[in-house]
Amino acid sequence: MVVLAVALAACNQLIESPQETRSDEKATGQLDAQLSRQMPSPVAESSADAFPGIRKTLSAPGIAATMHSAASVDRERYAELVQNGVQAVANNPVSTFSIDVDTGSYANVRRMLQEGRMPPQNAVRVEELINYFRYTDPAPHTSDVPFRVSTAMAPTPWNGDTQLLRIGLKAWEMPQAELPASNLVFLIDVSGSMNSADKLPLLKRSIKLLTRRLNRDDRVSLVVYAGAAGVVLEPTPGDRQATIEAALDELSAGGSTHGSAGIALAYAKARESFISGGINRVILATDGDFNVGTVDQEALLDLVERERKAGVALTTLGFGRGNFNESLMEQLADHGNGNYAYIDTLLEAHKVLVEQAGGTLLTVAGDVKVQVEFNPARVAEYRLVGYENRALRREDFSNDAVDAGELGAGHSVVALYEIALVDSGGRRLEPLRYAKNRGPVRDARTDELAFVRLRYKKPGESSSRELKQAVTDAVRVDDLARASDDMRFAAAVAAFGQRLAGSAYLGDYGYDDMLALARRARGTDDQGYRSDFLRLVQLAQSLDQRPVGTARGGEDREDGNG
Repeated sequence: MVVLAVALAACNQLIESPQETRSDEKATGQLDAQLSRQMPSPVAESSADAFPGIRKTLSAPGIAATMHSAASVDRERYAELVQNGVQAVANNPVSTFSIDVDTGSYANVRRMLQEGRMPPQNAVRVEELINYFRYTDPAPHTSDVPFRVSTAMAPTPWNGDTQLLRIGLKAWEMPQAELPASNLVFLIDVSGSMNSADKLPLLKRSIKLLTRRLNRDDRVSLVVYAGAAGVVLEPTPGDRQATIEAALDELSAGGSTHGSAGIALAYAKARESFISGGINRVILATDGDFNVGTVDQEALLDLVERERKAGVALTTLGFGRGNFNESLMEQLADHGNGNYAYIDTLLEAHKVLVEQAGGTLLTVAGDVKVQVEFNPARVAEYRLVGYENRALRREDFSNDAVDAGELGAGHSVVALYEIALVDSGGRRLEPLRYAKNRGPVRDARTDELAFVRLRYKKPGESSSRELKQAVTDAVRVDDLARASDDMRFAAAVAAFGQRLAGSAYLGDYGYDDMLALARRARGTDDQGYRSDFLRLVQLAQSLDQRPVGTARGGEDREDGNG
């Protein structure tokens, strides 16, 4: 990457100019008007008295601001994904995975498409595209059982010889006014890599959207890190908006990134103001560009896990482009019992931090695992769409020591399996020459296609509970047009994600097919997210120069351990 190091002026302070601050305030005000949200008025306070040591904390000799040229080399980092292959039920009838409520992949893919380029295939996690949207699955009325399970089945849109099984989870939703008191520590990256409009300025405006909805029972702390880490706002009641926003307005970017020191300090601050029975969470906002000192990723993850067990969760918010380390952002959130979101616009910040604040902040079920057993008398093959980096071993399902995903208040989670029924034309695997003839499956329930088990822990509990549900012919329709809007829309998003990821399983199913399916499945779409998806598909269609059928695939396994 081409990097221009610019020495900071005389006092070497990381303080924004008044003009930059006014620009932030203007942009935030414009969004407030656009969304017609009534925010509480800030309390008039003296910012100088609120944090007298901020300039000293943020000033360090030798710190340089880093500016990236438009032609800089792309250093974004994504974990390798090996797509799930087809599994033979006769040899591998059980599929086990952890839920995934992250939505970062969708927003990040959208950002790249809007920049006029196709996303790297490893940046596309199909389940995160599907779960970006809210679905109308029935939710429980109380938190006694924190989520409900729904199943449906219909013909697969991209393969008429197979069926698509949809498993939906819908969490109990707590009204925002009833959320427990929150102890939120914002850990903010102010290093030189954050010196662009889509990073620190957007970050500050995003945090303001959340903090303006807090009250006197909540606590807000601000910790920053660059070449060094420091506290710029001690725990402050949530209704002291003038103090909180003035501290945010003082921040600007400069220096190299020493994120591990900042994380340790943020956790210390969270423990200091811990609220028993409340929401205790560190919210890390960064581009993830850790580039100074000994950056031991395993040590970072171990720290996050220890703090998770002590009751402090971690949410990660990703910003920016060019040097974005999404792989680390996702891993930190996973190990911290939190969720990862990518913020590319102020509207996305509003979705994550305001509209879905309950799901972002309040966990209603922890270590949620899904296990599906397919009936070999009915189902010959299956393939899980997405969740490649959430796979678990069969024995992990009942092992309470194995970590899994968290389900927040109001969250929707959907998993799709493409399945080939016995005696259908949808089988992909050739029979083995020396395979034993197992003959008919005895005592199999012929009315059941699969059996779904879910394990979860209620907040504060160490032993998991289990839900069970059979998938029968009663949830199956023989015409995709008769399936629910949610079923058809999730299928359209799954096809889009697989197309971007270069899936080998779509055949000649193209963008026009996805658009036609999604248009008829928008439903009420109160927030307009499904309509926005249609525009995103059209944009990808105009950019994608790959011939239909160009693909990479997972490993189909007759003897699978997948």
